[in-house]
Amino acid sequence: MIDIDIPNILKLAPSPAYVLDLGRLRHNLAILADVQQRSGAKILFALKAFSFWPVFPLIAQTLKGVCASSPWEARLGREEFGGEVHSFSAAFKEADVEDLLTLSDHLVFNSFAQLERFRPLLAKANGRVSIGLRVNPQHSEGAVPLYDPCAPKSRLGIPRVEFDGRSLEGVDGLHFHTLCEQLFEPLARTAAVFEEKFGEFLPQMKWVNFGGGHHITREGYDIDGLIKLIRHFQDKYGVAVYLEPGEAVVIGTGLLVGEVLDLVRNEVDNAILDVSATCHMPDVLEMPYRPEIYGAGAPQEKPFTYRLGGPSCLAGDVVGDWSFDQPLSVGSRLAFEDMAHYTTVKTTTFNGIQHPHLCTYEPDTGKLTVVRRFDYSDFRSRLG
Repeated sequence: MIDIDIPNILKLAPSPAYVLDLGRLRHNLAILADVQQRSGAKILFALKAFSFWPVFPLIAQTLKGVCASSPWEARLGREEFGGEVHSFSAAFKEADVEDLLTLSDHLVFNSFAQLERFRPLLAKANGRVSIGLRVNPQHSEGAVPLYDPCAPKSRLGIPRVEFDGRSLEGVDGLHFHTLCEQLFEPLARTAAVFEEKFGEFLPQMKWVNFGGGHHITREGYDIDGLIKLIRHFQDKYGVAVYLEPGEAVVIGTGLLVGEVLDLVRNEVDNAILDVSATCHMPDVLEMPYRPEIYGAGAPQEKPFTYRLGGPSCLAGDVVGDWSFDQPLSVGSRLAFEDMAHYTTVKTTTFNGIQHPHLCTYEPDTGKLTVVRRFDYSDFRSRLG
């Protein structure tokens, strides 16, 4: 595993800043390239997880395209990434479909009702776009209901019973997406259920999409098992296989650098930072989860324990409690780790809090580049 030179980044980065380590990104891409080469599958990049397009040219050297959740994402993928563009949404407006038929190579519908409603538009496309359906295997592997597409009563994907009596004319592929930050074994179990329920339709399909949520680049992932599973579907049904991870591309690549603005004592020692949970790392509150901080430990593990919070007026803008070897002071620098995926794409300007700079770090040269700085005009233009 490639280590990031966090001490040097802490010295070089402005605060607050998201910093993407290009060396670690190349490491992840090499793993994904190996999977593609050995399996024959095509791996797409899920823009919903990370759409920092200045690094798309590097990612596009390996991955075959993008998957998009909206016309805007599809347009970004078409303009800045190249390769294939695959689009899916829980529901489309007519204007969405009109746009996506000009931007997409694959267009996946979430219901038979939407497929039938838009058949006239699809006919005008004259086969330029491959049409698919998202299915729901009704096999839950998710630990957190908020992120589980197969939770009971889910709106995502078509259950098997809905296929009875339905026409699949013009449908080229089936898509399932059931995972979230998981290793191979949950995929293997899900694929077995998918094949049992929907296998009868696969001989008439051109492709199958295994969706995202695959932590392929995480230590301990059974890559050989994944390759065997992909080949099974290819050999048995003669279909092309797609995967569309987001996190796996950028896992471990990003830092959120912040600094201490003030220290407040109220039963516990509070450190107020220039980074915010609600504005800059909302999954800490939504999922929730506890990010790692470079050099910090669990509460009371090290001599000095602090509750870290943001500068916003939200009382619950608290990241959590950590301990440190030395006391924090105003100006102390902190690096929150693994802050690439589902951070920059979910940030807000609540309270008009400064958006972190967007930076890259090249470990081969030790150079940090500020790609984008945000100012008042970005906040002002958002709502008027």
